[in-house]
Amino acid sequence: MLISQSLQLRVGVDVGTQNHSVAVGLTDGSLLEEFEIPHTAAGFDDFFTRIEGHAKRYPDPIAVAMEGYNGHIRPLDSLVKLRGWQLFNVNNLKLARFKEIFPAAAKSDRIDSAKTLELFQLRDHLPMARDVLQEVLATPAENDVLKRLSRRRRRLVNERTRVINSLHADLQAVTPGLLQITRYVGNRWFLSFLTCRKDIRKLARLRRASLLKLRAIGDTYADRIQSWQQSAWFGPDARLVGDMIHQDGKRIQELNHQIKALKDEMARVAATSVIACHLASIPGFGAVCGAALAGEIGTIARFQSEASLALYLGMATLDNSSGKYRGSKKPRHVNVRAKAAMMAAVDHHRKLVPQSQRYYERKRAEGKKHNQAIRALGRHLCRVIFKMLSQQRPYRIDP
Repeated sequence: MLISQSLQLRVGVDVGTQNHSVAVGLTDGSLLEEFEIPHTAAGFDDFFTRIEGHAKRYPDPIAVAMEGYNGHIRPLDSLVKLRGWQLFNVNNLKLARFKEIFPAAAKSDRIDSAKTLELFQLRDHLPMARDVLQEVLATPAENDVLKRLSRRRRRLVNERTRVINSLHADLQAVTPGLLQITRYVGNRWFLSFLTCRKDIRKLARLRRASLLKLRAIGDTYADRIQSWQQSAWFGPDARLVGDMIHQDGKRIQELNHQIKALKDEMARVAATSVIACHLASIPGFGAVCGAALAGEIGTIARFQSEASLALYLGMATLDNSSGKYRGSKKPRHVNVRAKAAMMAAVDHHRKLVPQSQRYYERKRAEGKKHNQAIRALGRHLCRVIFKMLSQQRPYRIDP
């Protein structure tokens, strides 16, 4: 006999490094099954076979809640979405508070997966608890691609910064005079000169004709190099560290090439993204920051108001007042990648728009620091961005 269609099949997944604990239940709180799957293709097949077995008795839709969406649980979360099931992301901070209020007898993956089912019931009866389980809405494919590309680019930029700092330290120790001919170790012409010989000591004997054949080196830079060659000095570790310097220089050149290729690909994909195109209409929101924001936002339907968007982008603070004390604190559930892109974009924006620059200067006159003034301006822009994306219209400045 078919069970009442008012009952919905719900699944809670506690994510582990190698195995995931799964609890299957219904909207009335009854627990149907508990099991564990490995993070393998066979484990995923077992997961869907068991769930679909219960789905024969209980009608759709099926709701699945798991922590760490788009993280360690990949690709199980994507497979759930492909089947058309409802997918909810567990907010780890709010889950921790829930466990403090309603503690279990012990701490285990099995108990945590069952607690996730309890969160479903809490969400049904307490509207304020809906933020604990956040439904993962479908996002345009191009925005998913932008998120991948922008995150990859950021990792490469961070790696390049680390390698450049290491290269600077090694040059300072081996041949400090060489650093005086450039303001930045990562300059293309300087890297071209630095990597043309494996033995760094041979750089002091290069002739002008050989220098001019190197990429990005003309008469001006050749004069600087020859001026250094006249008093070139190398420390006792030049032979050993010189090979490391050559490897680091080559790595920076390789990273520059990869970062540029990613930037070009992001610009190509951003041209097909509605959100990226609307953000590009805002002065100062360049190709990199606009693409990163489009990827992290995904779809404006995720946000109920401009306040939630501002909180997600790190442009808003939380009230921390108590008694006569009036203050605020930084929120912990912020997308740090989106915040970094937003801060850079807003800083460029205020330099191009006189109204925004005056607003920034007024905040500085009130005693706010630079980052605080940028966030205040960013908070105002979040209202504009939310309305732009909700109404599908580009940015414009009223005369």
